Amino acid sequence: MPDKIRLGFVGANVNSNWSSQSHYPALLASPDVEFTAVCTSRPESAEEARQAFGAKLAFHDFREMVASPDIDAVAVVVRVPLHYEPTKAAIEAGKHVYTEWPLGRNTAEAEELAALAKAKGVQTVVGLQSRVSPALLYIKELIEGGYVGEVLSCHVTTMRDGALERPSSRTWQRDINLGANTLTIANGHVIDALRFVLGNFSRVACMVTTQVPKLYETDTKQFVDVTAPDNVRVSGQLERGAAASVHVGAVPWAGSGFRMEIYGREGTLVTTGSVSSQRGEMLRVQGVQGGHDLQDLAIPERFVYVPDDFPRGDPFNVGQMYALFAEAVRTGKNRLPTFDTAVELHRFLDTIKEASDAGRELPVA
Repeated sequence: MPDKIRLGFVGANVNSNWSSQSHYPALLASPDVEFTAVCTSRPESAEEARQAFGAKLAFHDFREMVASPDIDAVAVVVRVPLHYEPTKAAIEAGKHVYTEWPLGRNTAEAEELAALAKAKGVQTVVGLQSRVSPALLYIKELIEGGYVGEVLSCHVTTMRDGALERPSSRTWQRDINLGANTLTIANGHVIDALRFVLGNFSRVACMVTTQVPKLYETDTKQFVDVTAPDNVRVSGQLERGAAASVHVGAVPWAGSGFRMEIYGREGTLVTTGSVSSQRGEMLRVQGVQGGHDLQDLAIPERFVYVPDDFPRGDPFNVGQMYALFAEAVRTGKNRLPTFDTAVELHRFLDTIKEASDAGRELPVA
């Protein structure tokens, strides 16, 4: 195995918003991963990406890319409805795979991909970046070390921007069947952060609603119907016995970002950020034991896996993921959220939707 794992990137369009904000700068700064191959849907955009990122190879068919002996692993960073085919092809070619969250459009796709990866013996990673956030890793350690004592209750909110008007190219997520909406993406990341820190739910009562049933397309000058949810409220009890509540919403103006509050018999922990739990911004951590005034807590350097000069912001947690992905490929020891983790979260989101549709509390399997 070379010093750096050789990565093929599916979805390497230079104009991709999320990749441009996070994956590209993370890969270009990574000491562990070589940006070896790029793949887009057209030869022209693939060559543009190859030149922009200094990649050795360019493809416009992911099947050809995953067959290349010059790559060790594949990243799949395309729209959620398109995750399944390149991820499956990479696994079948024996490549290790990092696929962004959600793993598939639905639980069935996720289950199939996880089972195939297990059968092929490849390392898998799903892009639940909250699980490599230094702040959340620290909070998890504090909880396990008894900082707050017995956890009694917790409350999490995340209010993100949800524009009421947008061009038609940005309204595709309005279809619930495509698997990319507030329930799966924003809520998926946030509720996974809570479960990572405090453990799973044992029972939930939920409301999943579409508060904005129509969006205005600025280019077509038309209103279009929305079936995807934009507000998710979960009230329940954790396996550890604590009461828990979560509200994740897409709001038109001045979204307040992310806030997680954890209250125990002996203390309190609060972490906040301006966007969400998984984004690369370093979350603020505050705590107090046996008092009422929160104090800022310094996050230990041991939870940082990238170099000191690594770009901050959105590339940071993605870079953390790539560092541990390279470790998993080299050693076979995987400290990251895997496709099995993704399947568990997909199933939990199904329970949230089912509890909302049924209008009653449900146990969590």
